[in-house]
Order: sequence, then C-alpha cells, then structure tokens
Amino acid sequence: MVAYGRGLRRPLRHPHPRRRRGRPAHRGALPRGHRGVPRRRRRTGRRRLGGDGRPQPHRPFRTAVGRRRPRAAHRRPDHGRQPARRLRARAQEEEAAHMNTATETETDTHAELVAEIEGLRVEIDGRAVVDGVHLRVRAGTVTALIGSSGSGKTTTGLALLGEYPAGARVTGRVRAPDGLVGYVPQHPGAALNPARRIGALLRDIARTQVRHLPRRERARTAHERVLRSLALAQLPDSEALLRRYPHQLSGGQQQRVVLAQALLLGARVIVADEPTTGQDALTKQRIVERFTAVAREGIALVLLSHDLDVVHALADEVLVLRAGRVVESGPAARVASAPRHPWTAELLAADSALGRTESHTMQADAEPEPHPHRPAPVLTSGPLTARHGRTTVLRVPELALRTGESLAVVGRSGSGKTTLARCLAGLHRDHDGLLLLDGTPLPRSLRDRDRDQLAAVQYVFQDARAAFDEHRPVLDQVARTAVRLRGLAPAEAAAEALATLTGLGLTGDTVRRRPDRLSGGELQRAALARALLARPRVLICDESTSGLDPVTRRGILDRLAALLRDRHDLSLVLITHDLDTAALADRIAVLDAGELVEEGPTRTVLETPRHPFTAALLGRTRRAPSGRTA
Repeated sequence: MVAYGRGLRRPLRHPHPRRRRGRPAHRGALPRGHRGVPRRRRRTGRRRLGGDGRPQPHRPFRTAVGRRRPRAAHRRPDHGRQPARRLRARAQEEEAAHMNTATETETDTHAELVAEIEGLRVEIDGRAVVDGVHLRVRAGTVTALIGSSGSGKTTTGLALLGEYPAGARVTGRVRAPDGLVGYVPQHPGAALNPARRIGALLRDIARTQVRHLPRRERARTAHERVLRSLALAQLPDSEALLRRYPHQLSGGQQQRVVLAQALLLGARVIVADEPTTGQDALTKQRIVERFTAVAREGIALVLLSHDLDVVHALADEVLVLRAGRVVESGPAARVASAPRHPWTAELLAADSALGRTESHTMQADAEPEPHPHRPAPVLTSGPLTARHGRTTVLRVPELALRTGESLAVVGRSGSGKTTLARCLAGLHRDHDGLLLLDGTPLPRSLRDRDRDQLAAVQYVFQDARAAFDEHRPVLDQVARTAVRLRGLAPAEAAAEALATLTGLGLTGDTVRRRPDRLSGGELQRAALARALLARPRVLICDESTSGLDPVTRRGILDRLAALLRDRHDLSLVLITHDLDTAALADRIAVLDAGELVEEGPTRTVLETPRHPFTAALLGRTRRAPSGRTA
C-alpha cells in the first residue's frame, strides 16, 4: 500500500475507462457524458467488406466533436482474424478453386469474351506502327498473330496490358479483363532481376497468394506453388534451378521461368511473345502441350510467333499482320490450307522452303577436296570444363574449327550450347581449357584480349535488345565497332555500317532510331551487322535467326552463305535449336546435359545418327508439333 502524505498528490483516475491509452474504442460506444453530433451515413454500396479470413477494413474511429486526428489505436476492436479452423477450411476451398478454374462447360468458356481491341492505332513520330487492328480474345482459345519483324505484333499484344511505346499517340478502344494479364516477353532476360535468384523472384509472387493461410503454413504452400509452376513450364531439376541467378540460365530456360511467373499469377489472359524462340524440338513439343492444357483450363492465350508449325498446332484463330495492318484473319486451319492474301501465301511458302532446303548452301567443303591439304584450324579448344559456381555445366573434348568452315551446335535448352559459345568468345572465364587462335594461345577473358583478338572472334547475342545502349541510335552503335576495332574514321564507318544494315533488310530511317523503336527481329539483324563490321575470323551466332519470320530468316541465312563463299578466311559457329538451320552447316556437334554426345559431317549426323539422343531429336523435329489443331 502506498501512503500519500503532504506534498504528494493522489494520481487521478482516467476520466473515461473505456478510452484508456492503448485500448481501442468501440465504434459508437462514446464515454458517459460525451455529446456527439450525428453525421450523414455513407451509402451502402460504398462500404468495404473484408474477405473471409482476412483483416477487416482499416476504418478509423473519429469523434464527431474535436480536432484530434485518427490514430492506429482508434481502429475497431473487432479488427482481427477468423479462427484457425475456419482459415484452414477457407484455404482448402480457395486451393480447390484455383486448381479447378475451368468448372464451366467448354461451350460456355469459349463463348466468354475476355479481351477486345477495336480500331487500335498507335503512332510514333507521325508514323503508324499499328493501324486499325481489331482483335477479340475468348476464354480457352488461342489467338495467334503472325507477320514479319516490325509488323506490329508486339505493340498489339502489349496493348492488352495497357503498355505503349513512350511518346506514342494511341486511338481506339482496348478492353482487358479485370484480372491480371500475364506477359512472356521475347527477350526474357530483361524481365528478370539479375541480382536475385530465381527462387526469390518466384516466391515473391507466391507469397501474395498464400496470405489467407495461417502463418506457419505459408512458406510451405508458397514453395509448393513455385515448384508446380516450374513443372508446368517444363523446367526439370527445379530445386537446383531455384538457387541460380538469371545470367546462369540459357535463353530458353529464362523464357520458361517467365512463363512460370505468368502461370503462377493465375492470369485470365497470357500474351506470349515468341515463347518457343530458342527452344529445341523436344522442349517445343512440351510447351505446345502445356499451352494446350492452359487453354483447356479456360485461360485465353495470345500468341505472337514466327514459328508457323507451333501456330498451326496451337491456334484457333490467326491474324496476319503486315506494316501494322491486319491483311488476313480467320480460323487457323483455313488460313494454313487456303490463304487469301499474297503476303500470307509468301510466309507459308518461305516456311516450307526452309524445311526443304538442301544442305549445299553453306557446305562448300562437305565433300572431300581434290587437293591433299585441308584448311588449317582457325580456332581450337582443348578439353574444356566449364562451371557455374561449384556446378559443372559443360564437358567438351578437343574441338577444332577450320578456316572457311561452318559448325552448328545443337541440343536441348540448357545443354551447354551458349556456355560453350561464351567460352570461345571470352565471356565465360570460369573454365579449364586451352583456346588457340591460329595456333596462338587466346586469353581466357575478354578483357585480356587485344584489339586484333577482339575483332577476330565476334559474338551475336540471342537477346539482341540487351546488347544495345537504349539511349543512342542504332546506326551509331553499329558504326562504333568499325571505329574501335578497325580504326576507321567516323564518317567512313557510318557509311559502311549503313550499307551493311541495308543489305540485311533495314532501311536508313529505321536504323537512325533508338533501339526501343525497333522490333526484336530488327535488332537481331542490327546485332549481326555490328559483328560483321569488325571483319571477324570467327563469327558466333547464338540463335541469331530464331526471332525472325520465315522470309527474313531465309534472307539472313542466304547472306551468311554468301559471306562464307566470298570471304575464305571467315568461319561460322551456329548455336541453334532448329535442325533445318543446322542442316546448312558443314558439321554438326550435338550436346546433351553438358556433354558432347556426337559430332561429324552434317549429312552423316542427320541421316545415320549414332547416339539415341540425336535420333530422338531428329524424330521429334520431323514430326510437326501436335496440339489443338491437326
């Protein structure tokens, strides 16, 4: 007991017990003697209701008289969560709803219109990139947009996300679903944070979908969702992949990680921009099967692709674009069998011609030469072992590239093709092996090579957009290569760069723009022109024709064949998943899981393969991908 004498004051009791500090006040329970002024009630339609198992709305308690601002302590006392047993029941219901989103009948699902574009016109600097495009997307269907590079496919697809080029003038109407719209970009490396591991990128999305669960169950459920999304995107060995960074993945693996992100979001519409670019035949078949299953679940897919085999296998409707306009549209089977527009017929004919190409285009040395001396090797790699951290990703025995020869490196996505190419170019230093250029040791790192060695080995990246400075015109960046590596004057270098770019099908007006004004296919051609301007001895093309339409791809391959015929000191390394492209080379090397399983002349490898993986790859390529349409 405390005694209070003279000079000590008894502590005053709080005048309002219900309003003690730190205790929230119940709304409407005013202290005794407190006079309140009635105020106008809000309309019922504007009230916000908390979802089952979630916190109630943060509605502060404000007194009718007084100037004190509401604080956190003024929230309602019933601001809490539901009992754990009700949370678990609700979680099971939402999980079942998430796994069975397509409970409606197939007829009703296909009849639902989830996205629509009417009269879309996008102008940049007075030039119409897209003009008068009409597009209707229904749930559970696949709508494909095909056309040449720069025809407006990506601009139309991004309109569904509300994304347009900077400074664009947009007219028309775009109606997208209330839910999320997933997007799989053509260059997925730009969509992945290079400083974070794959697991962290995916868990950030999964955590937002498990907040309704009890805290102790969230981490496990989020991890299960991440693994399921990776499995749906056809990414095996997902546990090891979650620990890697984006730069430690191949281009095809990066694309499938972005696809896993879109599937994890649970979007009603997915815009896939060249989803099979850089994918081998086996992985491409699985992606077609996955997209078919996604469409069966009621998700609409907008496919932007140059791969007409995939379009025929997947699409229900096809729109053919040229110079920003839709020149033909209709059911996929009808467009493939009876095209009505000349441009559509030209696309189909070019694609068929690539499949029937005889392997004499680049094979100048396919048959034994009459003279006894074969060309000397220009680039030789000894037994080479490459690693990503502590993980060994590539083991290749001695490999030699002769002068004037073309070598195609094929294999599944993630088999080590890009890692081998980066080792040869000096972009991957963590490897054991000796590199020789004309018999002289070649430094392992790009930074240790002199100007002549840099010019001798040139690399064309698969992600061409990431290889350009977004603030400078493309022509200036291409010409800079001749200035730095060959010592040309700026004016002379610009003239030669313009001539090279024009030979690859790019106009002077196009190359004077910044990279963000060019399509992915146009940037790939610009990247090839920049490498050619260095006058290299060895040109390494990493999927340099994968993002091109059949007409442009055929022109680029013919251009490379002409360079090999005209320049006898040039050798070519083609990193590709397309066996039709690989058939143009003199020799083929097949990689599987980081191992060189077969290597030899092109005709021998394609006609009489020795390894079972090569036979399986050839068998899958000769069969068109099977999907929704015949």
